[in-house]
Amino acid sequence: MGIIDALFPKVAASEAAIDVEASIAPYYTETSPFFFAGIMQATRAEAVSIPAVSRSIGILQTIASLPMHVRNVATGEKVQSPRVINQPDPRIAGSVFWSWIISDLILHPSAYALVMDRYADTGRIRAMERVAPERVAIQTDGMGYEIVSYQVDGKFVDPNNLVVFAGDGEGLLYRAGRTIKAAAALEKAAMNFANEPIPQMVLKSNGTSLPADRVAKLLSSWRSARASKSTAFLNADVTLETLGYDPKSIQLNEARNYVALELARACGLPAYFVDAQQSTFTYSNALDKRRDLVDFAFRNYMSQIEQRMSFADFVPAGQEVKFDVDDFLRGNPLERAQVYEILNRIGAMSVEEIREDEDMLL
Repeated sequence: MGIIDALFPKVAASEAAIDVEASIAPYYTETSPFFFAGIMQATRAEAVSIPAVSRSIGILQTIASLPMHVRNVATGEKVQSPRVINQPDPRIAGSVFWSWIISDLILHPSAYALVMDRYADTGRIRAMERVAPERVAIQTDGMGYEIVSYQVDGKFVDPNNLVVFAGDGEGLLYRAGRTIKAAAALEKAAMNFANEPIPQMVLKSNGTSLPADRVAKLLSSWRSARASKSTAFLNADVTLETLGYDPKSIQLNEARNYVALELARACGLPAYFVDAQQSTFTYSNALDKRRDLVDFAFRNYMSQIEQRMSFADFVPAGQEVKFDVDDFLRGNPLERAQVYEILNRIGAMSVEEIREDEDMLL
């Protein structure tokens, strides 16, 4: 038995477990592979190999660095947060866990976590580990409208021991599968042009036909010479012909930029965040762009996590979990000082509270 098992023993769901029926849920057939029949579905490996997608996921994973607090719904007052809120898996940092959950929500219709431990007195979840969506299979009712059971690695699991973070869409791998594959093909073409900087070359014999071993030797020596020398010499018996087009002729760079723009749209991010479009960040507009990022890109994923973590198997009734975006949206020192001065003057904040907000406590 390891240290983790000793500190966090696994308990059966029947032992004081809270039944919230969060996992037995409606099933939206629009998120199924059958709905996308005939449309290419990409894989996670293909998606993350595309710089625009990798950059988009990285920006959205900034959410994982934001702290979460538990608040009283009636008063808005902060209460003590259980560790599972900000560090769900005791073996890794909380930001790592939530980064993976967010990437799952981006790429797939849902994200999953398996319950590791519960509090003995309340039955609420004390620890959980992320489960890759590729490992999870679902079974629906006869009509296909309701999920009735889940399997992880081919084995049925108690729905109360599986935490489901339901997304609000089909997932990037479905809705942008063709675009991701097109981007992957363009990346492969760019690699081919990098390996062979000029169009396909053909060495043509002007004399008699050469035997296969002579042809192989000629091609091998030609390739070796091109790897070390930029100047070539051909005698009268051999001529060089080229086939195909160079990257400029087929507008390879333009095509890659266009696909990067489309993938940014598919990820719900402004194109300038993934450098697919020119933009100028200044000291004055950087905060506005951050607000746009929270309102139009972060908000969906934050709400999905907040609302699921506010269920009864995590916090008591009357409490809710919320991300704290104050630090992320902090203005410059002058703006903050002006706001604090007004709040202190009207009695909304004390000097001690201002010092606490600014981490100025001694």
